[in-house]
Amino acid sequence: MTEDGPATADMTVCGLGYVGMALARDATAAGLTVLGYDVNADLVAALRADHSHVDDVFNEDLAAMNATGFTATADPAVLGRSPVVVICVPTPLGDDGGPDLGAVLRATAETGARMRPGALVVLESTSFPGTTEEVVGPILERESGLAAGTGFHLAFSPERIDPGNKVYTMAKTPKVVGGLTPACADRAVEFYGRFTDEVVRARGTREAEMAKLLENTYRHVNLGLINEVAMLCHRMGIDVWDVIECARTKPFGFQAFQPGPGVGGHCIPVDPLYLAHKARAVGFASRMIDAAERVNSAMPGYVVERCAALLRSRGREPAGTSVLLLGVTYKADVADLRMTPAEEVARRLRGHGAAVSYHDPYVDAWTVDGEPVPSHGDLRSALRSADLTVLLQKHSRYRPETLVSEAHLVFDARGLLADHPDRHVAVL
Repeated sequence: MTEDGPATADMTVCGLGYVGMALARDATAAGLTVLGYDVNADLVAALRADHSHVDDVFNEDLAAMNATGFTATADPAVLGRSPVVVICVPTPLGDDGGPDLGAVLRATAETGARMRPGALVVLESTSFPGTTEEVVGPILERESGLAAGTGFHLAFSPERIDPGNKVYTMAKTPKVVGGLTPACADRAVEFYGRFTDEVVRARGTREAEMAKLLENTYRHVNLGLINEVAMLCHRMGIDVWDVIECARTKPFGFQAFQPGPGVGGHCIPVDPLYLAHKARAVGFASRMIDAAERVNSAMPGYVVERCAALLRSRGREPAGTSVLLLGVTYKADVADLRMTPAEEVARRLRGHGAAVSYHDPYVDAWTVDGEPVPSHGDLRSALRSADLTVLLQKHSRYRPETLVSEAHLVFDARGLLADHPDRHVAVL
């Protein structure tokens, strides 16, 4: 045993974010010894002290992990201590709107320089089809001197983490794997089968990569559709929320999506753009993806336009108005702020001269463009003090009757108040 964990372990997780920590938790719970590597030394220190930064991995979960087979470290040497390395680093968008594989490139090079002969390397970071075979594989070969498929096994397995979902946990969600070769796939299937209930074998790495992008592009496109329908219904004086409830009674051929102030999180705003990037690279125009992106990215601006119109209908201008944002996370009942549309809403309201503050039971501090947004601890007093309240997230703690009775004026971007008509309420 070393300061950075056992000399050997069953697996090493490279990247201790939402995906890596969930993977480490479930593998540790199944009895595997897990080494976790991250370049952020402060994050590693917090994890060692049983302080989790991930919604679905609670401090008590982390304490149990640390006591029963998990070790977090900032030492890349652990990438060579186990027969399996799973790369779970971020794949954001770059400044040009295209894929930023910087973290994947660094993690792959570090892994290749240290991995054992015969090791299994799995990429879980979302990327465009061809990344595993054309980018990761050659780097591993160059750094290790081993051949992919013979000297080591290589596979892709898309993460399917749904923050806050208590039913479809990682263990209960089918795990897709695609191997560079059939032998690589066999090794990956055997590995994931140790701590997930069902493993689905894709034809290859490209199919597994494409499956991940399809899942979230499907959501992106359908959210773009329902957001556009919501804008059309408002123009026509139709209650879009009643339309959705009526349509969802059809037992076949329809799945209900709900409009909102924009898309957020680690998948939907990013994954479709990775697919569109690859489409352009092969000379294909991804018209539907591009259209959905235009609609969804415009929703924060549309919400602010509706807020401004609501204020003007009451004889007020946005400038000088106090606006309270309710729920600034990207998803209900989680603390995740990644790519939340609330940020663009706040930015645009500030641009109109409004004084913006927020209330969110899951977020203690929030900044937009480097400037802190004032927060409120008491919901009722916050509602009473604001000229306009904008509901951006349907946290379970927000009760319709409270909002209607306490707020002076409400714009509801989530449909929580659709069944609570009031002259002080406007709904998306």
